Amino acid sequence: MIHGRATTRSDWTICTACLQKQQKIDRLEEELRRVKAKLRYQERTAREGPFGASTPSSKIPIKANSLEEHQARKGGAKPGHRGYGRRVAPPEQIHRTLSAHLPACCPDCGTELQHRGRRRRTVLDAQPLRAERQLWLLDVKRCPKCRKTFRAKPPGVPSKGLLSNRLLAVVAIEHYLHGRTLGQLQRQLGVGYGAICQAMHALAKRLAPVMPRLLRDYRAALVKHADETGWRSDGRSGYAWLFCTPRLSFFRFRSSRSAQVAHEVLGAQPLPGTLVVDRYNAYNKAPCAIQYCFAHLSRDIEDLQKADPEDPETNRFVETALPQLAAAMSLRTLKLSKRQFLKQAAALRRQIQMTMQASASNPGIQHIQNLFREKRHRMFRWTLDPDIPAENNRAERELRPLVIARKLSFGSQSEAGAATRETLMSVLLTLQKRSSDPLATLTTTLDALVAKPKANVYRLLFGSDTS
Repeated sequence: MIHGRATTRSDWTICTACLQKQQKIDRLEEELRRVKAKLRYQERTAREGPFGASTPSSKIPIKANSLEEHQARKGGAKPGHRGYGRRVAPPEQIHRTLSAHLPACCPDCGTELQHRGRRRRTVLDAQPLRAERQLWLLDVKRCPKCRKTFRAKPPGVPSKGLLSNRLLAVVAIEHYLHGRTLGQLQRQLGVGYGAICQAMHALAKRLAPVMPRLLRDYRAALVKHADETGWRSDGRSGYAWLFCTPRLSFFRFRSSRSAQVAHEVLGAQPLPGTLVVDRYNAYNKAPCAIQYCFAHLSRDIEDLQKADPEDPETNRFVETALPQLAAAMSLRTLKLSKRQFLKQAAALRRQIQMTMQASASNPGIQHIQNLFREKRHRMFRWTLDPDIPAENNRAERELRPLVIARKLSFGSQSEAGAATRETLMSVLLTLQKRSSDPLATLTTTLDALVAKPKANVYRLLFGSDTS
């Protein structure tokens, strides 16, 4: 009340100078907030690399040392532990038995030594990886009656081939599975680089009939994974696509990262099971159910806190959401019964949905919450079956050797080389998943193909296995 009457807007008095000062303070505070955010971003980029939590370890500018308590730990057995000693290998694991003898007389005084038995000791030895040059004397005979000429063929060697099947298998597995470069194998084996390359191209053609069957097996799998990474071919940028399951790996090397590649592999017909991927748009039209990777979402949530560590709303959201996503990813590793799993998964789903439905004013938090609201059907497939993971770690791990190969070789020298790698990596990584001895299995398969070139390659490699 002013002078006994109610105040109105016309009675208010505003100091123009105070208003201008407050407006200037607001502008300066907003500018300071932007400068701090930019400074935090620059500091984080300098510390973690250009992609934040998703930056590959090779591109992190500064790598922190391990914690002091980890450095203080000493390896080996703890004090007082008696140990078990070295045991003699069982007879079925012994490849060769050798003997070491002593002289009949004492080397010091010349007295005849008394025999006190023998002591057994297991020793591991290795033969150097080296190509053995063989000269085969092949019979040539002619039938005087039918006038046909017959020529003997060396066993275990492809027609007109320089490298034996065993050597082919060794080179393929060492290069495509274990990551040895062709230059290293060339120097160690003493075989020309060009001869090795041509032999790998020929090997890929012999194993190419397996690829359509692997594609059908992938489409029929109940849990499928997919991911992609960069791969140059003939100096041009391109991508390596991986489509895998626990029982097979299927590669595609293409110049494009478009959805056409995913469509080429997945097809247009409805497929059973669930496809586990990151949120890349190329998989959005997959003809099957999709599960988004929670590991990628966790990194995005961590980036929110790193971008603005002083915001209390962001800190509360991160402290709530991250443990929930971590629990979802680790639930299937707890060895629960299916009933227990489904019960705990349903409870976790309700907790995550409550977190994502809560009100938020931070745009970054709203973005994460909108993903769970709009893509709800792609966030909780893992709650239906313990075989469906909430993360895409399988594809990430299987791509890692290829990323290392890319850093060593900078990609393939030609399109033919990329096609050869596509076939051999698909076959050999699948063989590694299904065979305890890929080298022996591949060698036996190649020997069988020499005898019967039109034999079923898939059955020779994998038997009657259907995945």
